[in-house]
Amino acid sequence: MTQAKILITGATGNVGTQLVKRLSAAHVPFKAIVRGDDSNQYLKSIPEAEIIIADLADEKAVGKALRGIEKAFLLTNSSEQAETLQLNFAVAAHAAGVQHIVKLSQFAAAEQSPVRFLRYHARVENRIRELDLTYTFLRPNLYMQGLLAFKDYIKDEGQFYAAVGNAAISAVDVRDIAAVAAHALTTQGHENKIYDITGGEAVTHYEMADIFTRVLRKPVKFVDVSPEQMEGAVRAAGFPEWQVGGLIEDYAHYARGEAAVVSKAVQEVTGHAAIRFEQFVEDHKALFL
Repeated sequence: MTQAKILITGATGNVGTQLVKRLSAAHVPFKAIVRGDDSNQYLKSIPEAEIIIADLADEKAVGKALRGIEKAFLLTNSSEQAETLQLNFAVAAHAAGVQHIVKLSQFAAAEQSPVRFLRYHARVENRIRELDLTYTFLRPNLYMQGLLAFKDYIKDEGQFYAAVGNAAISAVDVRDIAAVAAHALTTQGHENKIYDITGGEAVTHYEMADIFTRVLRKPVKFVDVSPEQMEGAVRAAGFPEWQVGGLIEDYAHYARGEAAVVSKAVQEVTGHAAIRFEQFVEDHKALFL
């Protein structure tokens, strides 16, 4: 097999799994850093994948994995350690001679943002620029797949919750994020570009409930809750405290109407229209019934 020139982090997560599927379908060899041998079986079954077991906190192991790599996809969980891990990765990529980093960032990333997730993404973006690395920054909006966290509520109670009011959000399907990432990693023309990745329309959570109702053919309603109620629920679900605060900040950002912009990036980069929310529900219907 041809030596892999692409390295993937976050290969077993929501976006990473879809990205891996696309690279495999195109017979593009790649390396994937995973934290343990418990990575999903799908990744192990892919002949194009070279699995490297390493922790991103292990700078020596990361540096070794990056040798000979031309393009790297940078994605970590949004943990309290994410900024440090990503900054260290960028420095290691620069030292190893990596030519191009495709970083999964977030819509509205800015160092002055009141949202901690948006601040850390912006700091990493800026460090990558300082290192004079060629980059593509992918800034997706709210993931449609985030609604899968409510599948049991929708199935059993016919309702879902958030502290977001009537704000419209141009939510995006992770399959479209992965499609843009695959193009950035395997084709030319994406150097030093920033792509705001959104769905093709901005919809409110109330409109999402109407779509659920229509597609599932059963009543589904959205219940707007206070930030305090949402915070309690997220904490009770076992999220780490740093993430609890970040999620509440994220939803305050959505509620202010700051995530309603509709971008054409999916269409322009991939050549196909962004997946509509209705299609997302249709494709995952079995999980909600």
